[in-house]
Amino acid sequence: MFSSLAQRRGFREYLTGLLLPRDRNKTLTCLVGAEPVVGAQHPAVQRLQFFLSESRWDHEQVNARRLQMLLSDPATAPHAGGVLVIDDSGDRKDGKATAHVGRQWLGRLGKTDNGVVTVSTLWADERLYYPLHAVPYTPAHHFPKGRSYPGFATKLQIAASLARQAAEDGVTFRAVAADCAYGDQDASVVNWPPPGCHS
Repeated sequence: MFSSLAQRRGFREYLTGLLLPRDRNKTLTCLVGAEPVVGAQHPAVQRLQFFLSESRWDHEQVNARRLQMLLSDPATAPHAGGVLVIDDSGDRKDGKATAHVGRQWLGRLGKTDNGVVTVSTLWADERLYYPLHAVPYTPAHHFPKGRSYPGFATKLQIAASLARQAAEDGVTFRAVAADCAYGDQDASVVNWPPPGCHS
């Protein structure tokens, strides 16, 4: 997945920083364990910045490989007794320059605010769970014709697409669990339920 030693090290540092129990693990300084603000010029911070912004690697290819490993291992392979969980979560984000940012409901904060929302899926049974896919929701104001623009997708449409993708990837499940906000919709609009759902 990574063509150089520097890329492999960068990915390892990034993943380690995300998984360690630290506050603010969404800042580069915290990801590498440096002091906020004053540590911005630390060599480890600069390396991670280069890896995330300049290094050429395909996050979808990395995720596909991760899922391939999970699906092929008998200890983690999904089965028809599992559940596909769909959720969206948002993080507050100031400004307007960041991709996907907009004034929208941020469930984590329990209010409408300026932020970025991501729709995600995970597979779960009584023993374990793991994430499958995640796609950022882009508010309508980012598109030239708003909601009527062909590239615009609602959160429900993104969720249905991710459920279909999971089924196409070989993830089997007996049911789909989602936030109640997804339930008050016309299922025919999004081709629901996905083919991997057995009930």
